[in-house]
Amino acid sequence: MPDTSVYFVSLGCPKNRVDSEVMLGLCDQSGLTIASVPEEAEVIVVNTCGFIGEAKEESVDTILEMARYKQSGRCRRLVVTGCLSQRYAGDLQKELPEIDVLMGSSEVGEIVAAVSGQVGAVKVAEVPSYLYDHASPRLGGARHSVYVKIAEGCDRPCSFCIIPKLRGPQRSRSLDSVVAEAQGLAAQGAVEINLVAQDLTTYGTDLDDSAATLPELLRRLGSVEGLRWIRLHYAYPTATSDELLEVIATQPRVAKYLDVPLQHIDDQVLKLMRRGHLGKTARSLVERARARVPDLTLRTTLIVGHPGETEEAFARLRDFVEESEFDRLGVFTYSKEEGTHSATLDTVEVPAETAEARRRELMRLQRRISQRKMKALRGSELEVLVDGPSSESEYLAAGRHAGQAPEIDGQVFLALADGVAALSPGDVVRARVDSFADYDLAATALEVVARARTRPRRLHVLRS
Repeated sequence: MPDTSVYFVSLGCPKNRVDSEVMLGLCDQSGLTIASVPEEAEVIVVNTCGFIGEAKEESVDTILEMARYKQSGRCRRLVVTGCLSQRYAGDLQKELPEIDVLMGSSEVGEIVAAVSGQVGAVKVAEVPSYLYDHASPRLGGARHSVYVKIAEGCDRPCSFCIIPKLRGPQRSRSLDSVVAEAQGLAAQGAVEINLVAQDLTTYGTDLDDSAATLPELLRRLGSVEGLRWIRLHYAYPTATSDELLEVIATQPRVAKYLDVPLQHIDDQVLKLMRRGHLGKTARSLVERARARVPDLTLRTTLIVGHPGETEEAFARLRDFVEESEFDRLGVFTYSKEEGTHSATLDTVEVPAETAEARRRELMRLQRRISQRKMKALRGSELEVLVDGPSSESEYLAAGRHAGQAPEIDGQVFLALADGVAALSPGDVVRARVDSFADYDLAATALEVVARARTRPRRLHVLRS
């Protein structure tokens, strides 16, 4: 089917986005036409998320939205892949007859066959085992800032999390494979790579290679020419070692940025969550990280409303947020998911409205903390990576400094000083901070430090 057109929708986390980009690359490599709008596609692929309730609802809504193009567009086949179909293939087949093919999270390599009609109605591995490598083609998304998945799956027993059942056991890529991918991405113009996995800090523990550790990977990536920022997402509290912090502090190309989902601080809640540590571990990590890595941007996520979270437990969490003054914070309400240990607990459940009120309270507190931190940057000069035109004004560009991760943190909105030419994605500028908002900065680009290294390449739309 070389002339068949296919359109992709990618939902969920950056790890899912990597899978979508690989599937897009495989389709493009096989000669399929990549459609930029669903109206033009003969086959539509929805790569779903099935992590929590809201994500599942979004996935189902998107499937139904795309299914309408069977009547109003050219679509004749709807393929649904990813975590939702991994988890609920039988239910989806029964409840949504609009779906022609259901594939799980491990069937990335089967996408061309699915688009071409060579796969049955359901193809879902019981235990996911797929792992992409440096030879896998990727297409879609920005060229200057790219996610690189260094491992797949998870062996952690966190009681609230369904990911091990959706993604399978821990499996790491080799050092050589990750470095080779980073070299290829840098050659195509990547300035920033964002390392992702379910748990970065267990990278390599499943390999027969004692050298395959996260600190060693960072050292090797630090020698890749063309990269300016190597950013870490999803480090586990108990495995964030002093060696790792030392590498972040001393490797020039490793961004002074660390994303460690702490989830809670109360000892009893942490026990119910099966996190494998107590609150003192989290407190110690915050202190060690800031002491060992000057100018570190520390990001975390928390869960409120987990069964057994009392008012006293939440008060301890609130106090911890106020004391720790995280640079970035995300707060989620607990989602009861069948198949998890938390869903079977006989402790008192927290009403949804109480959980939401707690989430809002923490985010109000964090907004005040963020305002103080943003205000402290006024008048300073920062190196900013340009992402593209601003959505706020046609006269501004938008970018990020090293303490801002793509898509989840704030932005720097850039005006141009006299003599500074128009900016392109991938340019790096020296900018003076002029003003601030809760999470964003406004700055003036004073000079271009480095121009984007671009190579001609067809760009396709990856909706998300």
